[in-house]
Amino acid sequence: MSDSTAEAVICGAGIAGVAAAYYLAKKGLKNIVLVEQGDPLSLTSDKSTEAYRNWWPGPDGHMIALMNRSIELLEAIAQESSNRIHLNRRGYLYATADASKIPMLAEAALDAAQKGAGALRVHSHSQSSYQPSPAQGFDPGLEGADLMTNPALIRRHFPYLTRGTQAVLHVRRAGWLSAQQLGMYLLEKAREHGVRLVRGEVVGVETMGGTVQSVEVAREEGSTETLETSIFVNAAGPMQKQVGRMLGVELPVFAERHLKMSFSDNLGVVPREAPMLIWMDEVELPWSLEERLLLAEDESARRLLQKFPAGVHGRPDGLGDSSTLIVLYNHHTEPVEPTFPIPQDPHYADIALRGLSVMVPGLQRYFEKAPRPWIDGGYYLKTQENRPLIGPLRVRGAYLVGALSGFGVMAACAAGELLAAHVTGAALPSYAPAFLFSRYQNPAYQALLQNWGDTSQL
Repeated sequence: MSDSTAEAVICGAGIAGVAAAYYLAKKGLKNIVLVEQGDPLSLTSDKSTEAYRNWWPGPDGHMIALMNRSIELLEAIAQESSNRIHLNRRGYLYATADASKIPMLAEAALDAAQKGAGALRVHSHSQSSYQPSPAQGFDPGLEGADLMTNPALIRRHFPYLTRGTQAVLHVRRAGWLSAQQLGMYLLEKAREHGVRLVRGEVVGVETMGGTVQSVEVAREEGSTETLETSIFVNAAGPMQKQVGRMLGVELPVFAERHLKMSFSDNLGVVPREAPMLIWMDEVELPWSLEERLLLAEDESARRLLQKFPAGVHGRPDGLGDSSTLIVLYNHHTEPVEPTFPIPQDPHYADIALRGLSVMVPGLQRYFEKAPRPWIDGGYYLKTQENRPLIGPLRVRGAYLVGALSGFGVMAACAAGELLAAHVTGAALPSYAPAFLFSRYQNPAYQALLQNWGDTSQL
């Protein structure tokens, strides 16, 4: 084949596009072109917590099945690469100071267990068989979840949490990894199989008789080239809606802006071996009386006195002597149009630090003089029910792997594998229909959407 011909063209070299290229190459496709305007993996792939979990609500077990498969693939990559991707299994720790939420936590854990996430273990006494997660490694070990409702037990294992903590739920098949290292590993392996990376922007997709014929790419130097192909994959991350319109397809997705803060926890407030920490309660940011009076007088800052929603979360980051702490508090979830560079919130560092300090009071030591924070962010592209879109579109030869809203890193491997199965006609897993674009044409599914319930961003 010439450089102007490709067996498949993939728009976007974020984690979803790179994974799609890797698994298509493993399925035997020989001439795959990845088109990316900027640097691979630089737009949104590393802008989340870079974490993973098999912990998802219903109404069925398809998301749990997808994530269980993706975690299997991540573990295989960690094994074959001597854990280059820094995979761990520290878990997610959901915590609350509201004892009335304990039944809800237990019910959610039992429901997840029935759907394949693993068994629930309840620890209501100070003498318990609870096993902490290891700081390093990804040994499968425990699955499921551990629910602690004994304050003395909670204090013994998590002394840095606020003394008002009434319960914690430790989800065990969960942790984090390096999104950049995962993406580079997949990209390197894909290129070994002949995948080509082309710098440019997809500006058009030509069809004939409802079938993909070619893809128009605007190159960095200003020229435009035509890549003849019969397979086009939309993996354009936050720009998927616009790329879908090139095919005459309106995707049922919207974008949310999400920011992330990191700073040096040089006082060691959060232990380096801590799990992902998630606060399940609403938050009033802690301010002194003098600060509250000043904020009340400032119209642009008055919102900092309001109640903020549940969900502030954070984790240690880095190996060795690293002291980095990552904090995310995405309290604005209204749909937005993606623009770059991403707009910043001048108050985000205060909101994130003070929000997490409600869960971890030791962080209040940074209020007066916090280390300089680093803030970046990206866009989560979501469907209404917060499930991905993976599979064929109405145009023959056109496929989509996207709407990986904040879970792209953890889902990328299984999503890429599933996309490759669709493209090559291989056997599909039982969860495949749950992520098809065509599900929205089903009246029963439309009815289900009206009462979906928890969409579980965390």
